[in-house]
Amino acid sequence: MTNKNFWHGKKIFVTGHTGFKGAWLVVVLNHFGAQVTGYALEPPTSPSLFELLELDKKIHSVIGDVRDFDRLKETFDAAQPEIVFHMAAQPLVLEGYKNPADTYATNVMGTVNILECVRQSSTVKSFLNVTTDKVYHNNEWAWGYRETDALDGIDPYSNSKSCSELVTACYRRSFDKIQAAISTARAGNVIGGGDFAAFRIIPDCVRAALAEETIKVRNPNSIRPYQHVLEPLLAYMMIAEAQYADKTFADSYNVGPNESDCVTTGELVKTFCACWGEGLTWEALATDLPREANFLKLDCSKIKAVFDWSPRWNIATAIEMVADWTKIYRAGGDLTACMERQLETFLED
Repeated sequence: MTNKNFWHGKKIFVTGHTGFKGAWLVVVLNHFGAQVTGYALEPPTSPSLFELLELDKKIHSVIGDVRDFDRLKETFDAAQPEIVFHMAAQPLVLEGYKNPADTYATNVMGTVNILECVRQSSTVKSFLNVTTDKVYHNNEWAWGYRETDALDGIDPYSNSKSCSELVTACYRRSFDKIQAAISTARAGNVIGGGDFAAFRIIPDCVRAALAEETIKVRNPNSIRPYQHVLEPLLAYMMIAEAQYADKTFADSYNVGPNESDCVTTGELVKTFCACWGEGLTWEALATDLPREANFLKLDCSKIKAVFDWSPRWNIATAIEMVADWTKIYRAGGDLTACMERQLETFLED
């Protein structure tokens, strides 16, 4: 686990800070006393966690596109960061089918652009590119994918993130004069309070619960490595901290839950309904949407061996935290306090 004191006063650059995971990362970094500069497009949803928390008033937030190298470089150089988290992406499978060219431009060239900033920097010591479990060629097999397995995402989104992985590995190998340690982290499906994205199962559950409607589930039998958002975020920070001091930690790492928490979407929704209460129900929905993988797991042996890391919250606890956040949101309560409380609980467990 990362050391809170390490982050105090550190200059951090986060791309994609207006998204769900990015906003959670900013909350954690702020709580640890870091100096954060964020660079991203406007929040991708309305409502958005970024706006609800008024994070633009709590960090140096710059609205910009990672495809715009000149603006990115200007912002990056002004920030003079020591650690960089690259999270900006077009993150949706279905959007990748609709707009493949934009998806590749953002996810591939956006990665090239931020790595160019890092390559030309004299201040950055640690860089982490956050990708996805979907970078792997999916064989629909029963065991988890390892970091040495083939990278070949099947759809435009997944494939663009596979390309992002290859670009990052190329920069790590090809430019000896880069001061920064360069890693990637491949996370599973994250859940947590404040995710309002379309075509994601927990946001769908939340919307139905708030509207007092039945949850509609597209693929109840698909298996995904679900985990609370704090699990990968603290793992990303752990990797970034370790390689800041020792570049030999620079590598690619899977970050996922224990196998017992790789559950079907139907099981996930059933647990959410039980946790939420109030008579919430769900039903399977017939659909002709484009193909998504049915079976996907990660083997996290490497990160466990290298860092003595292990997940802290099981899927039931993760869903309890989502329900807790959502009910505070419904009541108009203090969301920042809720998230900081959840963070402290996570660190203590």
